[in-house]
Amino acid sequence: MSSSKNTAALGLFGRYLTLWVALCIVIGIALGSAFPQPFQAIGAMEIAKVNLPVAILIWLMIVPMLLKIDFGALNRVREHWRGIGVTLFVNWAVKPFSMALLGWLFIGHLLAPYLPAGQIESYIAGLIILAAAPCTAMVFVWSHLSDGEPHFTLSQVALNDVIMIFAFAPIVGLLLGLSAITVPWATLFVSVLIYIVVPVAIAQMIRKYLLAMGGPERLERVLHILDPVSISALLVTLVLLFGFQGGQIIDQPLIIAILAVPILIQVYFNSGLAYLLNRFVGESHNVAAPSALIGASNFFELAVAAAISLFGFDSGAALATVVGVLVEVPVMLSVVKIVNATKGWYERR
Repeated sequence: MSSSKNTAALGLFGRYLTLWVALCIVIGIALGSAFPQPFQAIGAMEIAKVNLPVAILIWLMIVPMLLKIDFGALNRVREHWRGIGVTLFVNWAVKPFSMALLGWLFIGHLLAPYLPAGQIESYIAGLIILAAAPCTAMVFVWSHLSDGEPHFTLSQVALNDVIMIFAFAPIVGLLLGLSAITVPWATLFVSVLIYIVVPVAIAQMIRKYLLAMGGPERLERVLHILDPVSISALLVTLVLLFGFQGGQIIDQPLIIAILAVPILIQVYFNSGLAYLLNRFVGESHNVAAPSALIGASNFFELAVAAAISLFGFDSGAALATVVGVLVEVPVMLSVVKIVNATKGWYERR
């Protein structure tokens, strides 16, 4: 399905998505500041630091995208080995180290006079933890909005999850100079279960039922109906995420703006690097787009849990990972717009 067809199908959602995102951010901050107790109650509904209301909303976002995946065609992912190689290189050999450099440069030096001196090292640690964990769930949304190859996206996410089990702790330990770090294994396990295993299983059962009852035509009709549901869930998720942190945003706007600087730079740097490398090695655009998005996004649930377990709930590290949560959706939507807008240039080679 082309990007223009997606936009036509989504109607007002597709055409004015940026406006809706901005409105949801403002509404979330306002509601979170005015009514902190209800948002705190919703925020407390979690298992192993994974928020259940947000998880349900993410299901509503990604299940329609997972309905497009035919597991019988997953063997075709071997054709995109170059894209997988590029994404793995950016995720594991570039992103954590580029964030360490950006944190040292901006938080440790250039913008340090505007930050509490006692928290600077903790802020940098939080940024490193954030960058060391590739995103697990939201990339299905970004891949869908950029017409990404769904089989490639699923395979890449699954591969990153396996690597994360073995590489997350050593990379963070190396960059933070810690001999051993506490990995929140429960959060990692529950997140993979909730964000990958369960929605994939649900989507495949629904897919088989729809194909059995009405063939590909019925599946397409259902996908067309569910597209606005996915975007609506994305917007409600934004209201919740910004509502959870509404008080902090109003109380510490300068600190949050400063912490967002290296996060923004590393998102655009790593997504651009993955995008250009895919073009250089000759990958198709529907692989390069999700590769760029996976290469830039972060697994913020794991990052927040790891920062809290290492440094405490009120630490600068925890705040830095929370800022990653706040900027994730609007920034990744901007990357989606960039890769969609440059598709013509990408394919001229």
